[in-house]
Amino acid sequence: MKVYEFGDTGKPSIMLFPGTCCYWKTNFGHVLEKLQEHFYTLVVSYSGFDDTEKSTFLSELDEVEKIEKYIKKRLNGKLYAAYGCSLGGSFVSLLVSRQNIHITHAIIGSSDMDQAPKWLAKLETALMMPMFYPLITGKGGSLLKKVFEKKMNQGNDSSDYMKKFMDMMGVNSGMDFSFISKESMKNQFCTDLYTKVGEHIQVPGTTIHVFYAKKMGAKYLQRYQKYFANPDICEYDLQHEEYCWMRTAGYRKCAASRFPHVKVLPLFLNPGIMSADFSNCPSFFLRYKKQ
Repeated sequence: MKVYEFGDTGKPSIMLFPGTCCYWKTNFGHVLEKLQEHFYTLVVSYSGFDDTEKSTFLSELDEVEKIEKYIKKRLNGKLYAAYGCSLGGSFVSLLVSRQNIHITHAIIGSSDMDQAPKWLAKLETALMMPMFYPLITGKGGSLLKKVFEKKMNQGNDSSDYMKKFMDMMGVNSGMDFSFISKESMKNQFCTDLYTKVGEHIQVPGTTIHVFYAKKMGAKYLQRYQKYFANPDICEYDLQHEEYCWMRTAGYRKCAASRFPHVKVLPLFLNPGIMSADFSNCPSFFLRYKKQ
């Protein structure tokens, strides 16, 4: 496991956690420059998914322990903010619930948080690996890639979403992901399915912000309300992680009424969403009091 650091260490810290089988640069590379203007920015690169080291992803809990040790050593055990994209939301949830380090703002990015029985997780993993591994690494034929390419060529909203989602995962990026082993992918996929983050999580001094993508289905809202005691649910009519690449001005307008007395600092700082004075950004973005 590696953590890449960017910016001024004197600024509030934010740590970013990639999604399932995602490479840290394809997940977050487009936001690092803007984030550094306001944050000391750190990006986790999971064991087995970093091209600069030879390692294997063993389990979600093993990885969480490594991250906790890093935060204790480098950041005195404290983060101002942590954002978890999909799988990354499970990591953020575990870091909060274990209380070995402290996070002031924990942000869950439309995470699945399945928590299936171990036998079912292993079965789902066995079914997915023959399709998912060739899709990501390019090793062997990929039936799933052909299915996705067909959908991406349909010329509708669904195909546009599929294309952007594949871009975020690095598919067709031209990068060689053959360094990712089947063992790492299998372990990450499987342990994320069955690792429990806890229920009714509530930690003094921590605000949990949850981005709920309504198109994923109401069961996910029920999960968030089960796992977190008093979450700041931020609801949008979008699909899984679709917010990450949204560039419509409509998403600028929703938070001014909720936070009238603070300057809103957007987490993702997507150029298409961000307003010049940060006054109209989505409500789960971090806040600073005016100086």
